[in-house]
Amino acid sequence: MLVALAFLALADLVVGVSNDAVNFLNSAIGSKAVSYKTIIIVASIGVAFGAMSSGGMMEVARKGIFNPSQFMFDEIMIVFMAVMITDILLLDFFNTLGLPTSTTVSIVFELLGASVCIALIKISKDSAQTLLDISNYINNEKAIEIILGILLSVVIAFTVGAFIQFVSRLLLSFNFNDKPKLFGAIFSGIAVSSIIYFILIKGIKNASFMSGSIKDLISTNTYTLLGVGFLVFSFLSLLAISFFKVNIYKIIIVVGTFALAVAFAGNDLVNFIGVPIAAYNAYADWSASGIDPSNYGMSSLADTVQTQPYLLLAAGLVMVLTLWFSSKAKAVVKTSVDLSRQDEVKERFEPNYLSRGIVRLSIASSKTFSYLLPNSVKNYIDNQFQKPTISKAIKTEDLPAFDLVRAAVNLMVASILISLATSMKLPLSTTYVTFMVAMGTSLADRAWGSESAVYRVAGVLNVIGGWFFTAISAFAAAALMAFILFHGRGIALTILLSVAILLLVVNYLNHRKQAKEQKAEDSLQKAESSSIQGVIHESAENIANVVNRGKKIYSNAINGLAKQDFDLLKKNKKQVAKLSAEVDELRDNIYYFIKNLDESSIGASNFYIHVLGYLQDMAQSLEYISKVSHKHVNNNHKKLKFNQIKELKEVDSRFETFFINTKNAFDSRSFEEIGIILGRKQEILGLVASKIQKQVERTRNDELSPKNTTLYFAILLETKDLLNATMNLLEEYYNAHDASVKPAKISTTEEE
Repeated sequence: MLVALAFLALADLVVGVSNDAVNFLNSAIGSKAVSYKTIIIVASIGVAFGAMSSGGMMEVARKGIFNPSQFMFDEIMIVFMAVMITDILLLDFFNTLGLPTSTTVSIVFELLGASVCIALIKISKDSAQTLLDISNYINNEKAIEIILGILLSVVIAFTVGAFIQFVSRLLLSFNFNDKPKLFGAIFSGIAVSSIIYFILIKGIKNASFMSGSIKDLISTNTYTLLGVGFLVFSFLSLLAISFFKVNIYKIIIVVGTFALAVAFAGNDLVNFIGVPIAAYNAYADWSASGIDPSNYGMSSLADTVQTQPYLLLAAGLVMVLTLWFSSKAKAVVKTSVDLSRQDEVKERFEPNYLSRGIVRLSIASSKTFSYLLPNSVKNYIDNQFQKPTISKAIKTEDLPAFDLVRAAVNLMVASILISLATSMKLPLSTTYVTFMVAMGTSLADRAWGSESAVYRVAGVLNVIGGWFFTAISAFAAAALMAFILFHGRGIALTILLSVAILLLVVNYLNHRKQAKEQKAEDSLQKAESSSIQGVIHESAENIANVVNRGKKIYSNAINGLAKQDFDLLKKNKKQVAKLSAEVDELRDNIYYFIKNLDESSIGASNFYIHVLGYLQDMAQSLEYISKVSHKHVNNNHKKLKFNQIKELKEVDSRFETFFINTKNAFDSRSFEEIGIILGRKQEILGLVASKIQKQVERTRNDELSPKNTTLYFAILLETKDLLNATMNLLEEYYNAHDASVKPAKISTTEEE
């Protein structure tokens, strides 16, 4: 068990950091204040520093949730093992989905669930005890306190974040760099002072290596230090802005990232290694006693034990390495950044009834409030929230998700709220606070416009729902694990560990596969050019990709039918759905494409719209062919006859040549070849028509299967539509390219 717990602690550190990296990385990454490498270096130093200051938090796992004196050694080890297996699987599940969740809530409710399960088993075996005696085993007050802390932190963090961001934007506007230098200096003084206060309260104050006199000095003179800090930092900021032309907002973001990284490691390290360390301490106490494990009470866990610094340092090193190399950490950060994004982005959450209702209510409330404000005030507010014009030369993906002011407010407000809660000894989840502050500031910053609000609200509701799902599932799963381990002992432990390892490996491989698919070379790219020539060349790449993928999808559908290969057809259906989604995404980007065009290249918009229309027609035809083929095999209908398969293979072979020639023409930009391909249109149409005619004759004479006939006609007719859409696309492209080069040829002739 100890060996297994050690490995689980290592794995839990990895999945835990992947989940909680969002707490301190989203503001810096979203604002692109500094390079990604610099962000990770700063965060790594903060994590290492915070890990060394987390010793005092380890007691939560030992006695924070349950009364250890009521459990025997073998029972306490079952509780700890159940908690660790559940924790790693639960966190990995959320990381794979790219959703941030609370490691604090998960570990607390896992400890609660496992200990409640063992307590109930003990009560059931003792006739002198009743269900009411469970209060002797469990710290009920702590559990209730944490649940209330969750609910309050969600509301308070969102509200305070929105208010502070609204006030900051009113004072600084989106053109904050043009404001008087004193504005930036005062904002910096407030922000850095609050962040330093956060470091003092959450970091140094709890550090095991810090002397008592320094801790006393910080505790007794906190507000004096804050006041002096505000004056000093404001003055230094003014000097830096005036004489060294420093962008002070970037400094705030770097300091804030460091502070939250310190807090994360210092506060949340217990969530990952607290249980294994408590298990080791329990083992050390029991092994020295010589008493049977089922008779040795664990009252020793109630004593204060200082965690070894080298263990904290080793844990910090694992966290730092995870920060550098975890792709899942980036996926979780992306969810938070996308929900905060100032501009439009492909929304990953679908709207639901609740999100629509909230948006409608918010719009109605906003209109009511707007009527109460004088026009002069409304005009002033609108001017301060006027977004600056972005250069057309900058690509969409190169833009930050939000600006430096919002990133600084995110870090400042999160720091203040977590510091206050800590100083008041209130339980708080850093994930909840940082995420909800980011959502509040994005709302106040008008990032959730009418185009995106319903999707963003749905995303927030999904994440919040995930938090409560974490609590419920953590409690239930840990209780189930404890029950199985209690009755199954060694055999159950072996099976559960094997299942956990298998699930982790499968999730890792699936995540890696998805990451590779996202980086695939044949993914469609949005048009960024502002001229007709640029759009023609950019579109050529997309057309080549669609044709190449279309060739594979069409061939797979025919081969799947010929072999009755359900798995191939199922995979093919997913591939064509992915293609359709990418084409739809390109169409959703039309607005931004047209806005980006030069005045002299407005004609490019007609060309691009027609190209996307034909690409969508191609995708729809491929989707239909794939769907009917999959449905036919899935329903176990009769296999197509030999002649039908042979004829479909003929068509497939001819189409493959057609698609290959088309792809080569676009890949090499040999646009003269397109004219040759267009000249073969009637030949291919004639081939398809002849196959349709043959099936008509077969149906009248000897065809006995209505399903086969329906499928065969459906494939050939949709093949005809696919060919027409592709030829129309080639014709559109050929004419547009021809028209774009003619003026150049004419001017060259005139010069000669």
